[in-house]
Amino acid sequence: MEDIRAALAPFDGTVRLLENEPMSRHTTFRIGGPARYFLELTPETPVGSLLAALRETGEPVTVIGRGSNLLVRDEGVPGAVVCTLGMSGIRANGCRIEAQAGATLAQVAAAALANGLTGAEFAAGIPGSLGGAVFMNAGAYDGQMADITAASAYVLPDGGEGALTGAEHGFGYRESAYKGRPERLIVSASLELQSGDPAAIRAKMEDFAARRRDKQPLEYPSAGSTFKRPEGYFAGKLIEDCGLKGFAIGGAQVSEKHAGFLINRGGATADEMRRLIETVQSRVLAAFGVELECEVRLL
Repeated sequence: MEDIRAALAPFDGTVRLLENEPMSRHTTFRIGGPARYFLELTPETPVGSLLAALRETGEPVTVIGRGSNLLVRDEGVPGAVVCTLGMSGIRANGCRIEAQAGATLAQVAAAALANGLTGAEFAAGIPGSLGGAVFMNAGAYDGQMADITAASAYVLPDGGEGALTGAEHGFGYRESAYKGRPERLIVSASLELQSGDPAAIRAKMEDFAARRRDKQPLEYPSAGSTFKRPEGYFAGKLIEDCGLKGFAIGGAQVSEKHAGFLINRGGATADEMRRLIETVQSRVLAAFGVELECEVRLL
């Protein structure tokens, strides 16, 4: 503990350290054992310097945002978990929204609305942070991050810095150049939007929200859509056609409302959710010859 505390001393006031923090408090699945050290960042945290200092301790470092795409093992996470969620600064600059990586997509969409900018409405209901959204090219309905991300900045474990612009992001379906270089920690992004009518922007956001409430099991903890959309198919329909709607292993269940969502009905463990994921994958493969790729990161 002394090594971590010593490493964090220069960052007093910009980093909060928690010990043996349950990760179930920091994932949308509400599942996960403790993080040995949990570091909460702020808008003022010098992230590059912090990562370089942590590297000197020899502790493994895991970076998360809102934890909306994570299944954390029941045993917890060794070393230090760095949570960027407190890095949430947002500002409008003409037709651009410039935000830190920890800003939630809901906050980004709200800022766009407040400044009469259209293009980010699809993001309002995605339960993740901006950094994670750029990392995986998150999308919903008629939009994806590839459509609006003009630039992003990152830091490296040794404190080095870099940036990507435009096509350098290498966006594809739930893919980006960052996924191939996970050592690059996204710290901010600039989104290129267009001027729009605030009333129309709000109406579109409200329509998407109503569609989500109607079709998705928002009343239960989940990681959103659990599987990528297989080419030529819909994951939810394949799972439903296997008769798996409502199928459960312990507290982990295939949603009865939308089979593409695996939910925590209450008290689910990471092992139960992992086994449910594997069961769904094997049943769909056996029935249709389609391999479902999990969107959720197992940590």
